[in-house]
Amino acid sequence: MATFCSVFQQILKLFPRAEFAQLVREHRTERHARGFSSWQQFVSMLFCHLGRAQSLREICDGLRSIDGKLQHLGIDSPKRSTLAYANEHRPWTLFEAIFHRLLAGIRADVLPKHRFRFKNPLVSLDSTIIELCMEVFEWARYKQQKGAIKLHMMLDHAGHLPMFCDLTDGKVHDIQVARRLRLPPGTIMVFDRGYVDYEWFRQLTQRGIWFVTRLRRNINFVILENRPVSGAILTDQIIQLHKHRTYGFRPLQLRRVIAVIDEDGTTMEFFTNNERLAARTIAAIYKQRWQIETFFKAIKQNLRIKTFVGTSANAVAIQVWTALIAILILKYLQMKARRGWSLSHLVALLRLHLFTYRDLWSWLNDPFSPSVEESPPQLELQFG
Repeated sequence: MATFCSVFQQILKLFPRAEFAQLVREHRTERHARGFSSWQQFVSMLFCHLGRAQSLREICDGLRSIDGKLQHLGIDSPKRSTLAYANEHRPWTLFEAIFHRLLAGIRADVLPKHRFRFKNPLVSLDSTIIELCMEVFEWARYKQQKGAIKLHMMLDHAGHLPMFCDLTDGKVHDIQVARRLRLPPGTIMVFDRGYVDYEWFRQLTQRGIWFVTRLRRNINFVILENRPVSGAILTDQIIQLHKHRTYGFRPLQLRRVIAVIDEDGTTMEFFTNNERLAARTIAAIYKQRWQIETFFKAIKQNLRIKTFVGTSANAVAIQVWTALIAILILKYLQMKARRGWSLSHLVALLRLHLFTYRDLWSWLNDPFSPSVEESPPQLELQFG
């Protein structure tokens, strides 16, 4: 009969050990390893997310409980103090590098596409606050009595994969991160009012990057052109934004679209620097921005990103980056499986089968079929 290694081990094969070792050397994470390797730390933190372990004790005891199967993963059961020390002192940049290496491999293998007819890359930009207890995480002061960090993300709508992530202090404004982004010409970005910066809009236009967003209601503009409208499109105009002359602001030309977005007659006003796409397409592009909100919700609900197993800034960063690695794995399994998995259902069943010995891809396609592995003999009780 065919035999297989555990499902968890097959998932870990997505990370070639030679490439992993190269990244470890580049980031010098094992200068003071003392017998606890970066691979052991990585496997332990990945188990934290996929196994939904709530604490260091659950991570270590969970791995220790299946000690006989850990040899196949290339690790020994870790001690709490050892894992805690590694999370506090080893640089989190290793896991950021692993994330980007895995993302590049997935994009090369799957080649997903977005739902629109145009071929331009479509991305959404947003951030989410991860709240922390001020009494425990004193370094993460956000407000007077609250602590927080902020996860900035750019989501590629081709496969809904995160193509850019940045972890900052909770006080860092979204636009500060957005200004550092460099995208190829022709990219279409969609973002909300938190990224309103007219000079940044001008720079995007000069670099050939399109955007779709919403602006505040009290903006000043003059109408340069009224375009024909029909159906759900109520307004399609070319406008010029103005500010009071004391600001030294140069007029900025944009396109203004007002559309009915649902059956209840709710309308929304959109602004873009793209004058070629149909007004309906502009409205549909902005509605796709909700995919990044859904992505943030999926991370917080299904992975260990709201409670942390370490209290230092480095330990928190490691846990967030390993959560992002875990979500990449889950999205990849979703895309490769013939079965239509929801993310929450996949996480729930995968947790129960991490150390089951069966083929990962067969299990993904038909998780309720009997395993082809030969079953061990059953013990029988003798009576009388």
